[in-house]
Amino acid sequence: MPHIILEYSSNIEDKMALDSLIEKVHATAVETGIFPLGGLRVRAARRDHYKIADGHPDNGFIHVELKIGPGRDRETKIAALNQIFGTVEDHLKPLHENGPLAMSIELNEFDDELRINKNNMHKYVEERANA
Repeated sequence: MPHIILEYSSNIEDKMALDSLIEKVHATAVETGIFPLGGLRVRAARRDHYKIADGHPDNGFIHVELKIGPGRDRETKIAALNQIFGTVEDHLKPLHENGPLAMSIELNEFDDELRINKNNMHKYVEERANA
């Protein structure tokens, strides 16, 4: 954990340096110090079909969903949420300052009883770090 999904409108893709944003969000999640590297997954989902506000074609959005496992206190979750959103906000500042862009983030906590997870990534990450 966590899964971080960057959902965005297709009309901003050419202006957002997506690969750079993914790298920055990943680094920020690691910097929080609360997420294990072997469980971290950052991905993007482009949305081609959407209508935002008045439907003007310039209207764009990015929504970040942070899905985490249970066990962290509220203050820790809020701090991580703010830190990751700050990274997204800083990266997209030029877009936000020069056109209509809605930015949002939410955190959802998995229910351990309603989730199946099999991940051997931790072992490989540790082995590569020690090589």
